[in-house]
Amino acid sequence: MLNMDLVKELDSYRLEHKITQQVLAEQLGVSFVTVNRWFNCKTKPSKIQQYQIEKFLKGKAGEK
Repeated sequence: MLNMDLVKELDSYRLEHKITQQVLAEQLGVSFVTVNRWFNCKTKPSKIQQYQIEKFLKGKAGEK
């Protein structure tokens, strides 16, 4: 999955669950600034971060 598609999916998850960027950052184990920069297209997730995001989203999808 492309980095920005992954960020869009992550933002959809955040909005669907009505959580802040801060809470999402805590759940992912990164800083608020990192998440904010992803959503504002200032930076892209690294390969490691991309893997962690995919794992996070798959885990959350399994909880539904």
